[in-house]
Order: sequence, then structure tokens, then C-alpha cells
Amino acid sequence: MVVAPSWPSSVEWVERRRPVLAPVRSAVSARVYLPACAVVALAGALIGVGWTLGWGSASFGGSLSALRLVVVGPLSVAILAVILVAERLRPAQRRPLVARGHRQDVLYAALNATLVLRHVFPWLVLPQMAIAPRAAVIAAIFVAMDGCNWFVHLANHRVRMLWRFHELHHSQEDMNALTVFRTHPFIHVSYLLALLPGIVLLANGALSVSLLIAYGGIVAFAHSNTNLGFGPLGRIFVSPNFHRIHHRLDGPQDVNLGFALTIWDQLFGRAIFPTPETIRIDTGIPGRPLAVEQAGARPRHLAVFAAQLAGPFRPMREPVDLPSVRRTPGSTWT
Repeated sequence: MVVAPSWPSSVEWVERRRPVLAPVRSAVSARVYLPACAVVALAGALIGVGWTLGWGSASFGGSLSALRLVVVGPLSVAILAVILVAERLRPAQRRPLVARGHRQDVLYAALNATLVLRHVFPWLVLPQMAIAPRAAVIAAIFVAMDGCNWFVHLANHRVRMLWRFHELHHSQEDMNALTVFRTHPFIHVSYLLALLPGIVLLANGALSVSLLIAYGGIVAFAHSNTNLGFGPLGRIFVSPNFHRIHHRLDGPQDVNLGFALTIWDQLFGRAIFPTPETIRIDTGIPGRPLAVEQAGARPRHLAVFAAQLAGPFRPMREPVDLPSVRRTPGSTWT
């Protein structure tokens, strides 16, 4: 009688190897936060697919130039210059002419204007389609784009893996117009949903570069160190006084998530409108879990820059404390 060999089931195979794999996994996780690597892998896969399929085709060069114009074009630079002057005339907090945080944000502005636009946007450029939406349709999609930004922004605050990339933006203690560029390159992966409506309209000639520049200008102004609001329109548009509450040092930061419009925060009960007491509140992350240029006697910009970019991949030594306006302050993620 011949007895067929007994092969282990898939469950038994995994169980037998678990003691062998566990030390390896523990050793790696002790040095690297593995979920952050998944974001990098996703970004690489998307870029690879885009280049392989040739998305963008003949319109690639023109669309890429237009997108660069939104970030570094003359009109964008002029808007930033006006905001920076306003920061000197009507500051929310008194800062040196060129504070440490300002110099650090210049590094991120250069990074976003080169690396991100060169390697992230190409595969987002879509071919032309024979559509010609009216102004009302464009406005509706523009509002929808802001809504997509809001939902992604909320996810960046509530999903631990995404927060590890987003906390860099919140580490700024010298808020200014250039803080809008203080973002990790890989955080743009999470904002793909929000980018698509604008890229579709731009690629089809239905949305002008000027409108995108105006949108970017509003977002930059919201991050500025200015004691300015929009009066009655502050119930609709995000002002520096409104957005500063989102960056506050003490208290939940998953409020006032809107980029250009406050309607989403109001709709979902996360709007906190400014008062004279909130205008000059301190900003940053409690405990400084990420390297910041304000921490030492010298700013050490390049060393801090490298540490901040590597920050999402550092292992977690302790639970992440992210108080939420919808939960009891002090609750933690483990």
C-alpha cells in the first residue's frame, strides 16, 4: 500500500514559519516604519504605470509647463510677494524679517517646484476630450476639488500612516506664506483624488491657469502670518485667522481643514471661527516629535531638512497622540 505524502495546509505552512519570520519582521520594524514604505511603493508603481502607458502623450510638455507656471510663474511669485509684505504690515505674531521657519520653507518650495512637478504630475496629465463645460459647471467642479482636498486632509489627520507624512506640514512654528510648500513629497500620493478634477479641466482647456493660481494664492494666504480676515465672507472663504486654528499647538488639529472654502468644515461640524484670542496662538506639534529648525541654538537647516524628509520612515517609539475634536482629548493610537 502506497501512502501519499501529506503536505501541510497553507495555514500550517504559515504557522511553522511564523517563528522564523517574526524576528526578521521585528528587526526591520525596529528601524523602519513599514507602512510608510508602502506609500513610496505605491507612488513608484503609479509613476511607472504612467510612463509605461504614455499618459499625457503630445500634451505632456505643455501641460507640465502650465503646472510649473502655477507654482513658480511670475503671477504666483507676485502673489506670494504681496502676502509676504502683508505679513510685515499686519503680523499675527511678531517675527524677524527672515525667521528660521521662513528659511526652512524655502527649501520645501524649491523641492516642490522641481522634484514633485517633474516626477509626480507627468502621469496625471490627461488627453484632451471634446467637452466644453459652462462657467457654472467649472465652478461646481472647482468646489468639488476643494471638497476632495478637505476629505483627503481629514484622512491625513486620522490615518496614522498618512499622518506620518503630514506632520511635517504641522511642524512649522513660524507660520508664513511659504508654509504652503512645507509638505513631504510623498504626501502628494494621498491628494491624487483632489488633483484629478483640476487636471482634467486644465488638460481640456476648460480651466485657466489663472484660476489655479488664484486657488493656490488663497491657500498660501491662509498660511500667512497675518492678522487679516475676510469680514462677512470669512464664513465662506478660509482666512489666515481661520486656518491658524488648524495649526494650533494646543488642542485638536482636525478642525478647519478647508483649503479655500469653509463650507466643508461647517457641513461636517469641524469649523471653529476665529476670535481675538485665537489670532495670535502658537503653532506646531506638541512635544516636537519631528526635528524642527527652532529646536537648537542654531537652525541647522540642511540637517533638519534631511531629518524631516526621513521622519515618516522612523520607527514608532511610543503611541501617536492625535487629539480629535470628535474624541476625548488625550486618546492615543497604538
